[in-house]
Amino acid sequence: MTDRAKAFVEGLSFWKCKVDPQPLSGGITNVNFVVEDAGEKYVVRVGGDIPLHQVMRFNELAASRAAHAAGVSPEVVYAEPGALVLRFIEGKTFGPEDVRKPENLTAIVDLIRRVHRDIPKYLRGPSLVFWVFHVLRDYAGTLRDGASRMVPELPRLMEITDALEAGIGPVDLVYGHNDLLAANLMDDGKRLWLIDWDYAGFNSPLFDLSNLASNNEFTPDMEDWLLRAYFGEPPDSAMRRRYAAMKCASLLRETMWSMVQEIHSDLDFDFVGYTAENLERFERAHEYYLAL
Repeated sequence: MTDRAKAFVEGLSFWKCKVDPQPLSGGITNVNFVVEDAGEKYVVRVGGDIPLHQVMRFNELAASRAAHAAGVSPEVVYAEPGALVLRFIEGKTFGPEDVRKPENLTAIVDLIRRVHRDIPKYLRGPSLVFWVFHVLRDYAGTLRDGASRMVPELPRLMEITDALEAGIGPVDLVYGHNDLLAANLMDDGKRLWLIDWDYAGFNSPLFDLSNLASNNEFTPDMEDWLLRAYFGEPPDSAMRRRYAAMKCASLLRETMWSMVQEIHSDLDFDFVGYTAENLERFERAHEYYLAL
């Protein structure tokens, strides 16, 4: 795949000179390369639609363009079916420990707020909605269709899904990134950037907040701070419960994503172990939610 993808990138009509794409690690839903051309440096993301995971490249392109216009993401300089070319950002890719630093976390909350508020001002064309409870139900259907080893667990997990969705209640609709891994945040020394818009779409702000917290191992005190910083007031018991419900949903989505990968992915990765790890995290979060 990498050799074919490299040849594809070499042949893009965008280049001014002959290029030698260098693989960039970290992609799961796509293959990434760094390319130098005529004194400029670019990142090329190679990948097609993945309906199985509700990744549609027209949506990623529109989100990436709007995110750049909103000042939160690198510029898209070229696109064609299967390829997205962006300006390279020289900076530090975050790890979870970077996300948890107070000075970074303050800037990250501001960045998330700008994503939610500003990107819709620049978004063009059709857009997806990322409603995690639909994703969970669709994953359940995929697991049944594929005779997954986890099929016996699905009735219980879908019952929990319904209860969590009811626990969320009415939502404020914002434009979400919906994949706030530490590796999707970069610091160029002057400001933060948010990259990789595969799962972008309209959503509740609680998903990005809980997704950030669950992906980066926040403590309960940090989660209270996060809610206060984003909403501008201390969370009450109702807000904590709604947030906890969404955190459960975020963790269950990661768990069921891995279950689907078990039966459909060709990657050399221990998805069975990843499923077990995330299922345990989900179960702990769900027990905490029920005790609220």
